[in-house]
Amino acid sequence: MSNPRRTALALLASLAGASALTACGFRLRGAAQTDLPFKSIYLGFAENSPLGVELRRHIRASGNTRIVENRKEAEAVLEPLSETREESVLSINSQGRIRELSLFYRFSFRVLDGSGTQLVEPTNLVLKRDMTFNEAAVLAKEGEKAMLYRDMQSDLVQQILRRLAALRTS
Repeated sequence: MSNPRRTALALLASLAGASALTACGFRLRGAAQTDLPFKSIYLGFAENSPLGVELRRHIRASGNTRIVENRKEAEAVLEPLSETREESVLSINSQGRIRELSLFYRFSFRVLDGSGTQLVEPTNLVLKRDMTFNEAAVLAKEGEKAMLYRDMQSDLVQQILRRLAALRTS
C-alpha cells in the first residue's frame, strides 16, 4: 500500500523538474540558421564541386538569398582558396599493418563584398574523423571512408553557412 503523501510529493517534484527544464530556454541547435545578411551571393566553386553543389542547395533552400552567376552582380562573394582531403595512419598492429586511420578535410575561404572589400579574412576549417581499418574488408572500409568524407562535407557546409549568417554588412 503506497503512502498518498509520498505519491503527492513525488508528483510535485517531477512537475517542478519538468517545468524547470522547459523554462530554462534550452533547445538543440538544429540546422544552421541560413538567414544570410545579403540578397545575392556569388560562389566561386566549379560547377561540379560536391561542396559547392551542397552549399548552393542549402542557400537556395533558405529562400532569401539569390545565387548569381556574375561576380559583379553579387553583394557578397565566397572565394574558395583551397580544399583538400587527406588521410594519415593513426595506429598500426604488431605486424606493421594499418589498424586506424585519421581522415582530414581541410577547406579555406574568404568572403568579399561587391566592391572587393574583405568581409571575412582567409579562414581555415579542418574536420577530422578517425576510422578503424581492416585489410579483410577493404571495399567496405572504402565505402565507410567515402561516407565519412560526405559527413564531413555536410558539417563543413553548416559551418560555412553559420559564418555567413553571422556577417554584418554595412
